[in-house]
Amino acid sequence: MAQYMVIEHFRGGDPKPVYERFRASGRLAPEGLIYVASWVTDDLAHCYQVMETTDRALLDQWMAAWSDLVEFEVVSVVGSAEAAARVVPG
Repeated sequence: MAQYMVIEHFRGGDPKPVYERFRASGRLAPEGLIYVASWVTDDLAHCYQVMETTDRALLDQWMAAWSDLVEFEVVSVVGSAEAAARVVPG
């Protein structure tokens, strides 16, 4: 299962429309896309979210549902233990 760090930039720096839609409709994630955790900056202008899936197209589908309110950056990530094993194998 691949993990992705999704960096969300709320359009206009305004989180209110995002939270209103979330309250009304939920995360809108297709089946097979799993929410892991998220953090929001103190100024409430950006969200850092970890999602995981075996199908990257599901992530794109989810982002399309929010693209009118959010600009996205996506970075494929691995956990620190996996990174360490890649750098200095067992």
